[in-house]
Amino acid sequence: MPVYRLSDELVFPHPTLADPGGLLAVGGDLSPRRLLLAYAHGIFPWYSETEPILWWSPDPRLVLFPHELKISRSLARTIKKQTFSVTVDGAFGEVIRKCATTRDETWITGEMIDAYERLHELGVAHSVETYCEGGLVGGLYGLALGRAFCGESMFSTMSDASKVALVHLARYLGERGFELIDCQVPTDHLKSLGAREIPRKDFLRLLAAALGEEWKIGLGRADWKARDAR
Repeated sequence: MPVYRLSDELVFPHPTLADPGGLLAVGGDLSPRRLLLAYAHGIFPWYSETEPILWWSPDPRLVLFPHELKISRSLARTIKKQTFSVTVDGAFGEVIRKCATTRDETWITGEMIDAYERLHELGVAHSVETYCEGGLVGGLYGLALGRAFCGESMFSTMSDASKVALVHLARYLGERGFELIDCQVPTDHLKSLGAREIPRKDFLRLLAAALGEEWKIGLGRADWKARDAR
């Protein structure tokens, strides 16, 4: 199955044309318009410093529906102890850089950081931060489009810090009528919190319904306490 090379024209091949591993296209750029077009059609960039921009649409797709969030007993105890305080959009730049540097290998290149910080400035990309004793110890970031949140990455330097961030995100989005959190590819970490794999065709249908007429939802700022995530 061919992998499509993108031109300057803002267009993508249909996601169902991706190869068996999910790779759909190569090339293009990370301009806000191209990124929004990609995410609105279930496509996202994922590549390393030594590669051209690679665009993916895997099948199946890992999705977390906010109402299906699972909180283990141990995580519930952590939340009850109020170990962490949580904010939204309080430190986007720090979160994306921590996501890039707290792992051995990363696809979050300098080019990616610049692109997503621009989306944050436009009110599309958002972060959730977890703090302990004033220090940033966990968080995540992604894009809010219509009633869908496209998760990108998360990090943790303290046990449960990223899980608490995701709990708050799911509750925050659920309260605001969001229908799904796109988790992209399977991980045991996300599955333990209730994420599940669905066929790409179902994901694309749900995404289209969640987008509606509005692609951008400004989540605004909020200060939450861990006790709110029961």
